[in-house]
Amino acid sequence: MALQGNLHDFSVTEILQLVGSQKKTGCLKLEWNTERAQIHVFDGRIIGTRSPGMKADDPLLQFLIKVHRLSDEQRRGLFSIHKESNRDLEDLLVNGRYLDADELKMYLERQILNDLTRIVRWESGSYRFEPKETWPAPPLVRLSMEGALIEAARRVDEQKRFVSKFKNPYDLLGVRDLPDPDEPLAEEEKELFGIIDGQHTVVEVVEAAPLSEYEAYEALDRMLDANWIEVVGRRDPGTMEAPGRRILAPPPPHTSVSREVVAAVTVLAIAVGLHFGARAIEAQRPEPRPESDVFAVVQVQQLRSALELYRSENGRYPKSFDALVADDWISRGQTRVLGYKVRYGL
Repeated sequence: MALQGNLHDFSVTEILQLVGSQKKTGCLKLEWNTERAQIHVFDGRIIGTRSPGMKADDPLLQFLIKVHRLSDEQRRGLFSIHKESNRDLEDLLVNGRYLDADELKMYLERQILNDLTRIVRWESGSYRFEPKETWPAPPLVRLSMEGALIEAARRVDEQKRFVSKFKNPYDLLGVRDLPDPDEPLAEEEKELFGIIDGQHTVVEVVEAAPLSEYEAYEALDRMLDANWIEVVGRRDPGTMEAPGRRILAPPPPHTSVSREVVAAVTVLAIAVGLHFGARAIEAQRPEPRPESDVFAVVQVQQLRSALELYRSENGRYPKSFDALVADDWISRGQTRVLGYKVRYGL
C-alpha cells in the first residue's frame, strides 16, 4: 500500500515518525499551495532535504549564501562547473575545496533542521513517499528521526515566543552593556555584536546576520535576556533607511573578527571623509584575541554613531574626539580601542 495522503489527516511529524519507526529508505515529497518540499531518508534517518544535482533554489546553496559561507562569485563558479559536469552540489563543494567534508556536514545539519522546522508547521497539503527515489551517493549526514523532530518541535515553540518578544520589526537595537571579558560568547553572539549599532531595526539585523533566521532570533533573545542589548528607538514604517547607513556585510568566510575591526575602523574614516592610518593599525596590532575583537567592533560602532549624532546636531563633524567627550557624547575611555591605535583628523 502506497504511503500517501492529505496533511489534514496526518501531520508531517506523524508521517516522519512512521517512516523512522519502519526504517524506510526513499523520499517523502510534500506539497502545500505553491510550496514543495522533500525529505530524503535512509534506514529511517534523515539525510537531506534537497534534490540531487544543483538548482538555483537548492536549499543547501541558499543556506550557504544566507550564512555568508559562499559568495555570489563562488555561486556562479559552482553553476559553471555543474553545467559542464552535472555533478552534485555536495560533491562540488568538497572536491572543489570550497568546504571540507566535516564543515559541509555541519552546514548540512543546520540546513536540514532549518528546513524541517519550516515543514513540520504545514497543516494542510498532500504527501507521498517514494521508496524508489533514493539518494545516489553515500549520505554525508544521517540525523536521528526522533532527535531531529524533537529539535524541530522545540524551535517551533521558540519561534512563537520570539514573535511575542520581537513584536515590532521596526524596533532599533543598540548595545546596552558589554558582557564581562571573561564571559564565554557563542559564535552567533559575536557575529551580532558586530552588526548591532543602534541604527538598524530587528529585521535588518536578522537579515544581515550570517545566520539562519531562527539562529539570529535565538541569539538576540539570549542577548536581550543578558541585558547586553536593548531597544533604543523605533523607525517610522514609512521611513526608508537613511542613505549610507546600510549594514555592512560580515567578513568573508574564514576572515577573523579582528579583520572586521580594521574594516570597521576604515569605514569610520570613509564615512566622515577622513584619513585613517589603516597600515599603522595593522602594524601596531598585537596578536588578535577573539574576545577582545568583539568588544573592539562594538567600540568602533559606538564611535561612528557618536560622530554621526554630533554632525546631525552641529552640522559638521568634530575636529577631534575631544569634542565628543566634552559634549558628553562618549566617555574618554570610549576613544581608545583595546589593541588598536585609532587616529582621527579632518
